[in-house]
Amino acid sequence: MKFIIHRDKLVQSVQDVMKAVSSRTTIPILTGIKIVANTEGVTLTGSDSDISIESFIPIEEDGSENVEIVESGSIVLQARFFSEIVKKLPMDIVEIEVSNHQATIIKSGKAEFNLIGLDADEYPLLPQIEEEHVIKLPTDLLKAMIRQTVFAVSTSETRPILTGVNWKVEENVLICIATDSHRLALRKAPIQQAVQTEHNVVIPGKSLNELSKILDDTDELIEIIITENQVLFKAKNLLFFSRLLDGNYPDTSRLIPSESKTNLTVNSKDFLQAIDRASLLAKEARNNVVKLSTLPGETVEISSNSPEIGKVSEEIQTANISGEDLKISFSAKYVMDALKALDGTEININFTGAMRPFVIQTTTDDSMLQLILPVRTY
Repeated sequence: MKFIIHRDKLVQSVQDVMKAVSSRTTIPILTGIKIVANTEGVTLTGSDSDISIESFIPIEEDGSENVEIVESGSIVLQARFFSEIVKKLPMDIVEIEVSNHQATIIKSGKAEFNLIGLDADEYPLLPQIEEEHVIKLPTDLLKAMIRQTVFAVSTSETRPILTGVNWKVEENVLICIATDSHRLALRKAPIQQAVQTEHNVVIPGKSLNELSKILDDTDELIEIIITENQVLFKAKNLLFFSRLLDGNYPDTSRLIPSESKTNLTVNSKDFLQAIDRASLLAKEARNNVVKLSTLPGETVEISSNSPEIGKVSEEIQTANISGEDLKISFSAKYVMDALKALDGTEININFTGAMRPFVIQTTTDDSMLQLILPVRTY
């Protein structure tokens, strides 16, 4: 194998596939990046058997030449060394050549590296997925949906299913739900082209985070193909596979209250900053608890009290309060995470009592919802 390639293109592809390479794998060859050169271009693959990423560099793109293939072939190179080498090469042009016995020479300008490669035939094959029912979404919408839900997944392995995001496709709408049993984030969006099938799967939060980092903010459509145990995201020159989590996701629809007793509308930024200030004195040990109390005259008080440190209180004006008076305590972190995920200047918060979950939504968009369980304080 021998090819000559632009360093920038190689660096970008290596960075993308590195997101799937784990140093802690039990399969030694998966610590490497598989490189295949053929008449169409160069394909790089990284995998940790949960996530697999394939990045393709075509010979020519938009009228400019990326790669010159001298001889087709394949090799697996140690990811850690290869990625560092590629980043630090001196010139814009890189030549990679594999001779007998997988000995690989990487040249750029006056620099020359010799790496011992592994046989690419030993590298596990990527899943073969039937592309029958394809869901298409704009890439920037997909990234927004991930950002608005994935933060609420559980970080505890006691209930592995909650470390993923529940994706449901029903009546041409994609619904994404994440919960760690203390809070819940929900986002839905219509699918552009009619889909014949319904899906209900759980995608690991880690996979979605890595996917989001790789994707560009464009309105180009990304194709999503869901099978029994895999999901494939197809973007331009990029394939991203993730395994699905086994098990049934809890039915979260019962958690979302249908009526409320106290409603308030408030400026999102003012509310976020007041909670941020109150949380400065909230003791870490008590899960960063902040208290909200309704006051006469369309105002609410945000306060926090730590006997050893001190206390803080602040009144903020609301656009509207209706219903019963209320005092409620909650985790400052959870509410701040929720507010950062919602894109809107004004938010509605609907409470159904001091010990019941409350719902935060923007005033203009009902496709997003954040639900938070209050904290019992004695």
